[in-house]
Amino acid sequence: MMHHSSTTQATYDIIIVGAGISGIGMAYWLQKKCPEKRVLILEARDSIGGTWSLFQYPGIRSDSDMFTFGFRFKPWNDPQSLSSGDKILKYLEQTVKENKLDQLISFKHKMLSSNWSDEEKCWSLQVDSPEGLKVLKSRFLSICTGYYNYQEAHRPKFKGEELYQGKIILPQFWPKNLDFSNQKIAVIGSGATAITLVPSLANQGAKQVTMIQRSPTYVMNLPNRNGQFAFLKKVLPNSWAYRLTRSTNILLSMASFGFSKAFPKFMKKIIMNAAAKQLPDGYPVEKHFNPSYNPWDQRLCVVPDGNFFTSINKGDAHVVTGEISHFSENGVQMKNGEFIEADLIVLATGLKIQLLGGAQLSVNNIQVKVSESYIYKGMMVSNLPNLIYCFGYTNASWTLKVDLTANYLCKILKYMDKNGFEVVTPKSGKIESEENFLNLSSGYITRAENELPKQGSKRPWRVYQNYLVDMLTTRFGPIRDQALKFTPKS
Repeated sequence: MMHHSSTTQATYDIIIVGAGISGIGMAYWLQKKCPEKRVLILEARDSIGGTWSLFQYPGIRSDSDMFTFGFRFKPWNDPQSLSSGDKILKYLEQTVKENKLDQLISFKHKMLSSNWSDEEKCWSLQVDSPEGLKVLKSRFLSICTGYYNYQEAHRPKFKGEELYQGKIILPQFWPKNLDFSNQKIAVIGSGATAITLVPSLANQGAKQVTMIQRSPTYVMNLPNRNGQFAFLKKVLPNSWAYRLTRSTNILLSMASFGFSKAFPKFMKKIIMNAAAKQLPDGYPVEKHFNPSYNPWDQRLCVVPDGNFFTSINKGDAHVVTGEISHFSENGVQMKNGEFIEADLIVLATGLKIQLLGGAQLSVNNIQVKVSESYIYKGMMVSNLPNLIYCFGYTNASWTLKVDLTANYLCKILKYMDKNGFEVVTPKSGKIESEENFLNLSSGYITRAENELPKQGSKRPWRVYQNYLVDMLTTRFGPIRDQALKFTPKS
C-alpha cells in the first residue's frame, strides 16, 4: 500500500479514474517508481477490466497483437497473437493481484465532476459512491476512462424497424445466454466488431450470417500463433522471449503503418490481393473488399488465421455491400433490390465517444470545454493543472502509449518534488492548427469531432501517433520547455 504524503492538503497525491487496462498500467508504474505517493483508483463499475469485462459478445478479442497490447512489465505467455476477451481479463486480474493493486481500488465510485482550485492547489472530486455523494481531494488527476460511452452505443435508426418481427441487438449489450442456433443473422457494420462477430456466430451454430456494409473495410489475415515467440521460449527465459517478440512486433507495426502512408496505392494492392487469394475464385473482391479510403486512414481490421475468409469460403457467411432501404417483418431490404432474410439483426454500428467517463471538469469553478483544449505531448491538456490523460494509439496497441504516459507522469512527479514545485500546467498560447488530435477518419471519430481536443502543427502540441518518437521525447527529452509552467510550493 502506498504511504501518505504530507506535502499537500489533499488526501491523495494521485487519483486514477478508471480500473481498465489504462488505470492498471498507470497504477503499476506509480507504485513502482513513486512508492511514497498515496494513490487511489476510482472504478464506476463493480469489476476491473473496462472493455474486457463489459463486452460479452461472441468472439470478443483484441484487434492488436498481445505482445504489444500486453504490459511491458508483465510478459504475455500465450503464443496466440490475437487473444480472446476472457484471456485478456484473466491477464489483467493476475496483474492486479500480483501487484496488490486491488488494495488501491474503490469500486462503484463514479467521478461526476472535478474542480481544480488555485487556492488549495488540488482537485476536488464529486464522487457517486454506495455511501452516497463523496468529495475526494487529490493533488494530481489521472484520467484513464478510455474514450467511449459504457452506457450507450452509436445507434442509427432504420426505416421500418417497428415492423421487424425478430430481435435487434447491440454487441455492446449482448444478452446473456442468447440462443441464436439455427438462426439467420444479419450483422450491420464493417468495423472490427462486425468482422469478429461474423465468423464467431457462424462457428457457434447460426444457420447463416450476412454482413451488411455500406462501404468496405481493409481486412488483413494475421497468423494467430506467433512462431518467433514459440521458438524463443524454448531457448530463452520467458521474459526475454516476450521482450524480443514485443520489440519485433512494435517495429513491424510501425513499418507497416509508415509504408501504408508513404505508398498507399501499393499497400492497398497488397491487402486486396491477399484477400482475393483467400476467397473463392471469381468472388467480387472489388465490390466487397475495396475501400474508398487509403490504408490506415481508418484502422485496419485484422483476422486471426483468416477466420473471416474461411467462413465465406465454407458458405456460412456472406457479405452484402450497399445502402439499406428499410427493415421489413422478416429481414432487411437493400436499395439495390436485394433482400436479406434475418431472424436476428445485430447492429455493429460503432461506439459513441465519451471523454472523462462523462464527468465535468472545471478550474476555479469555471467549466472547461475539453474540445476547445489542446493536447500536450498526447498526454496533458492545455490550461488544466496537474492532470494527465491516458489516450492510447490509434495506429498501434493502446497500451504502448499508456505505458509511456504513466512513466512520463512518474518523471514529472520526481522532477517537481526535487525542485520544490507543486503545480504543472501546459500553457498553449497561440496555436495555428485546429486539427482533431486523432488522425483517423473512422465514423466514431468524425461523429465526435466537436467533443475531441485539438492538436497543433508542431511539437509539443502535435500528436505524432508514433511510439518511437514519443518514447525518445518522454524518456530522454528534458521535462522543461516553453509550454510547461511550473508553480513553486507556497
